[in-house]
Amino acid sequence: MNDETLRLLPKVAGAYILVIDLSADLVLRNKRFAGAILRRGTYLYCGSANGSGGIAARVKRHCRTEKKQHWHVDELTNGTGQLVAMLVMPDGCECDLRAALGMVPGISIPIAGFGSSDCARCPAHLLAAESHAVAMTAIEQVRKAFT
Repeated sequence: MNDETLRLLPKVAGAYILVIDLSADLVLRNKRFAGAILRRGTYLYCGSANGSGGIAARVKRHCRTEKKQHWHVDELTNGTGQLVAMLVMPDGCECDLRAALGMVPGISIPIAGFGSSDCARCPAHLLAAESHAVAMTAIEQVRKAFT
């Protein structure tokens, strides 16, 4: 993600979708999913940003490769994965974005519970796309549905 794009992010609470390309298989190390494998490919992560700095602060954190691992998605954004696109929704709800993505053909749950340990509504906040093109189509469909 380039600096100009990051400068344009809103500093308000809301939700976002990250499109992350994994260039190689990733063996997860965090306690809950240790040993599970995310295969090389394109993933979509739905998150929320309700703290100080809002969406801008949270997405900028995800873009840093050097950071303490706090959320499940940090394993994807700490070097193996590349953030290639995003959709931000000020005042949006990550669960609504995730539900909309889940309706798109070619989108699936790679690991149940990943990214949604604090969510009773969603089976996962990380989704896998059959291809990069499917991920980008899904982002566009969600954007149209919520604007």
